[in-house]
Amino acid sequence: MTGTLYGLGVGPGDPELMTLKTHRILKSTRIIAYPAPDTGPSFAREIAAEYIKPDTKEIPIIIPMRTIRFPAEEIYDQAAETIAQHLDQGDDVAVLCEGDPFFYGSFMYLYARLNERYSVEVIPGVSSLMTCAAAFGRPLAARNDVLTIIPAPLEPDQIRQQLEKTDAAAIIKIGRHYDKIYGLLEELNLLERSGYVERASLPHQKVVRLSETNLEAAPYFSMILVYRGGEAWMS
Repeated sequence: MTGTLYGLGVGPGDPELMTLKTHRILKSTRIIAYPAPDTGPSFAREIAAEYIKPDTKEIPIIIPMRTIRFPAEEIYDQAAETIAQHLDQGDDVAVLCEGDPFFYGSFMYLYARLNERYSVEVIPGVSSLMTCAAAFGRPLAARNDVLTIIPAPLEPDQIRQQLEKTDAAAIIKIGRHYDKIYGLLEELNLLERSGYVERASLPHQKVVRLSETNLEAAPYFSMILVYRGGEAWMS
């Protein structure tokens, strides 16, 4: 029999936000894989570090941190093949995923390559979206509000169109796009209706109204929450 592939959502950063199921599978699985930059540590591994036993075999999936596109297909092809070798031997493999595996997570690329050949179980995780809302102390949406997730790398016109037709928005992957997003929200008179959260759930978390920020650039792990609706909780 072949092993089972687990996609483990390890949450946004605080290890205490890992689910009990993720914790249980992580402690019982002797082979783990995780995305890692070509320089510096893996954030997903850092979250789960205290639960990784010394004899665990680790498979880092090196993802270049570049603004230009990298050969993603080749990287995930190779990672899937390495994982498949262990699954063929009957070993279970757990892939650690920041936040939730299926919310903009890289695990989806491994899932697409391995799902038809092996038993795969995806364990949901606490996403950055919910974590940022909790940190900012404001609901994401209510009643019949439409909530839109907007990646900051989109073109300005695309972002503007989404903002103009939605009740609430979460703008993700801010990073070097901070100035562009700030300018668009200022143009749409939404600065006072927007909150900025970076490194949610971590000790150096930052939470402010967007109008109170003064940044040259934002870290990758940051999010802007916008509410255009008319619910009474918005102040």
